Amino acid sequence: MSTTVYDASSIQILEGLSAVRKRPGMYIGSTDARGLHQLIYEVLDNSIDEVLAGECTEIRVTVHADGSASVWDNGRGIPVEEHPKYHRPSLEIVMTVLHAGSKFDKNTYKVSGGLHGVGVHVVNALSEWLEVRVRRDGQEYFQRYERGIPVAPVKAVGPAAATGTETRFKPDATIMETLNFDRETIARRLKELSFLNAGVTIQFLDERDGSSETFHHAGGLTEFVEDVNRGANVLFQPPISLHAKRDSTDIELALQYNDGYNETTLAFVNNINTADGGTHVVGFRAALTRTLNDYARQRGFIKGDKEGLTGEDVREGLTAVLSVKVLEPQFEGQTKARLGNSEVKGQVESAVNDKLAEFLEEHPAVGQNLIAKAVQAAQAREAARKARELTRRKGLLEGGGLPGKLADCHSRDPAECELFIVEGDSAGGTAKQGRDREFQAILPLRGKILNVEKARLDQMLQNEQIRALITAIGIGIGDELDLSRLRYHKIILMTDADVDGSHIRTLLLTLFYRKMAPLITEGHVFIAQAPLYRLQKGGRVAYAYSDAERDRLATELGGQKGIMQQRYKGLGEMNAEQLAETTMRPGARALLRVTVEDAGRANSLFQILMGEEVEPRRAYIQEHAVEVTNLDI
Repeated sequence: MSTTVYDASSIQILEGLSAVRKRPGMYIGSTDARGLHQLIYEVLDNSIDEVLAGECTEIRVTVHADGSASVWDNGRGIPVEEHPKYHRPSLEIVMTVLHAGSKFDKNTYKVSGGLHGVGVHVVNALSEWLEVRVRRDGQEYFQRYERGIPVAPVKAVGPAAATGTETRFKPDATIMETLNFDRETIARRLKELSFLNAGVTIQFLDERDGSSETFHHAGGLTEFVEDVNRGANVLFQPPISLHAKRDSTDIELALQYNDGYNETTLAFVNNINTADGGTHVVGFRAALTRTLNDYARQRGFIKGDKEGLTGEDVREGLTAVLSVKVLEPQFEGQTKARLGNSEVKGQVESAVNDKLAEFLEEHPAVGQNLIAKAVQAAQAREAARKARELTRRKGLLEGGGLPGKLADCHSRDPAECELFIVEGDSAGGTAKQGRDREFQAILPLRGKILNVEKARLDQMLQNEQIRALITAIGIGIGDELDLSRLRYHKIILMTDADVDGSHIRTLLLTLFYRKMAPLITEGHVFIAQAPLYRLQKGGRVAYAYSDAERDRLATELGGQKGIMQQRYKGLGEMNAEQLAETTMRPGARALLRVTVEDAGRANSLFQILMGEEVEPRRAYIQEHAVEVTNLDI
């Protein structure tokens, strides 16, 4: 347990609370579902910071039946006494003043994720009401706020045998676009935190349906990697686990290889998912490449002055989770998606070099497996290089013209250009007639593309459909990927609403996620929503995108009598004007943007659904069969 004093003097104010309700997006990113869940995470961060300080072992998150949510912990409890400088109760300051808290005091929290001043005070400001209960110094204290304003002073409400804090809040419906907490979204984050903080027990209760889950992973990052690799054929078991400290930075790493061709590296700084990487990831990758090259040369896998293994070679089939605890992290941007501390690169590189080399010396069988995998990847890389040269000579990748089936648009401004990837020549022909030629391009695909989850780069480049996609999009793949060369800022998948259409869409998303990830992470990939029904009564026409909407529209049109109903089995059954009016024309259409909220879960799903192993796929289908709403048989 820590001996650091945690009292009112630990609380510092940087500036007053202002403009949060007026500009909530500045503080929680958005007011949609993502922002709604961020409210829970901001409160949760305080409890996790108590875990990092060694002062908390249990957390309970509850979604209540009335639409509110609460976070309970057995930490030290927020100080409640009068602040010596500001002469207000410390609890009230923490709850109502932006940039007030103990995270700015290096003595109270050595490591913390909540360093931007966005925290429980912002949650308070964006809530219809918030109630906080603090157990501390043998008493329980209570205060209620409405839209960020205290209703009454902090008061003692009874004795308390233990310590901790419970914060319950109801999001403000006048600010938030949605008020529906998603159980799966919250559970994923709690599970992730239980991996990153080995030993903590996090309970999740959902009073709306009475469900509950408990997350506790004593194995920490090792169990995290095993969970991500669920469904993959791994090369060794258990994962390699490394732990080291360099200066004030604590470094944990777990890694494991599978027989696939893709890399999944999840990186965290003070429990924050740095989706865009940063200096810690650069250091890890440099160390991995150097260590495996040194090991390969020492063991004779690479002889003489022969070219060594590249970073791409040694990361093929890699699943890794890297977690660093940094005293003063410097994040790039409010989203904290990338770490900028230059010193961390050297610290991580040094630690991984030493610890991984030591592990390989002690486990030669694992080392031999890793090098054999990397050498195969190097051979495939050479084959892919030759395939690239061949395709360039044919003018397929660079400077030699676009695919013959591509109907390009007139505009050369990528920001306004759209590429529709359409299933089949029939639908492609209709789409070409219905498009706006100024800014909409059409690329028909003939059948299903190669499943890249099961293919190396050289095999991909031999596939005509994939070559056409790479050429049309323009950014390249692998080490040559350059998002600045993107020819269309909207890439729209337009497939039939049946099993084959869903499969083609999944194959395309697998290609983009595995080989052109920035297309998804930067928000350039969309799914077109084509209607299932056309209803007409007299001169009135309506389109329905589901059975329920069809029934509702039929009622609005005056009941079933006299209504002409057409069921679209595919895009090719629409004429050009119908397709344009419902699915392609901006303003009238509905597009779904493809995002990745959880990289680890996405990786697991692609491995399960598109990988070699049949049993995990069968188990997944059986488990989720009851969730199917439209079954095409």
